[in-house]
Amino acid sequence: MAVLGATGCMGRHLCAAFAAEGNHVVAVARRYAPQVAGYRFLPFDVAGSTSDEAARLLAREGVEVVVNATLGWGEELHYANVQLVERLVGALTALPSPPRLVHLGTVHEYGPVPAGTWIDEGTEPAPATPYGMAKLTASRMVLDAVRAAALDGVVMRLANTVGPHPALESFFGSLAVRLRDAGAAGVEVTIADARRDYVDVRDAVAAVVAAARSPRADPLVNIGCGRAWDVRELVGELVAAAGLPPEALRERAREVTSQGGNWVQVDISRAGRLLGWAPRFTIGESMRALWETVRADRPLPGSED
Repeated sequence: MAVLGATGCMGRHLCAAFAAEGNHVVAVARRYAPQVAGYRFLPFDVAGSTSDEAARLLAREGVEVVVNATLGWGEELHYANVQLVERLVGALTALPSPPRLVHLGTVHEYGPVPAGTWIDEGTEPAPATPYGMAKLTASRMVLDAVRAAALDGVVMRLANTVGPHPALESFFGSLAVRLRDAGAAGVEVTIADARRDYVDVRDAVAAVVAAARSPRADPLVNIGCGRAWDVRELVGELVAAAGLPPEALRERAREVTSQGGNWVQVDISRAGRLLGWAPRFTIGESMRALWETVRADRPLPGSED
């Protein structure tokens, strides 16, 4: 079992989940990070390698399943999202018995949709951001290879995630850090006037684990919580999880730009049918777990734990 992008937010959760099921986990990333301690770590740059080099590594490790949880922004947008998948698909299809591939895409590949729309796997992708376009290009590479019978794999388009150990550059991760550091003094924040689907990272990981062991699943599956949450309501849940009064957060009026549209609600019925999966965590549980892990990283002043 190889997890690419093992040191990232999703990667660390995936390594733990697969290991908990008794799998031998090979954690692959360009640089070591403490969150992969305890797993076999391989420093390897898939995007910067040739497909032959990647194929030799996977064959040498005896990998039967590869999960691609890599992600890149800014200058690495094409390199980490597109070039990496191009190399990876080339490596897998060159092997006599290719490992199963679970590729993590994003619902941002679909682009903006009208309010009230359920985004299912038949929704025509029309991404409006460079990130969505790059991820769609990568997902289509995988889907084309699977549909040509050159590869056994699945693309999982994930909604935004919340929960323990968030990416600190994400909206809720960065807001939790600011609330932790400010305490009762509170913070100012700009909140998108939007309703979006957020899924607990632990639920998303459970879906990935199910897909890894379900080789006959459809090659495209959407994962979310199945609800379009008001972003202000989610912010309120985080403030409550932090044990702060509502007035600890002061909203600024300013236009918000983001990777997604103003409405995201994911149809997760295919995941239920094919994977036997459904989200388990409430948004309150997700925000409490998010807060506790961010808070534990650097305790509040005066805290004894």
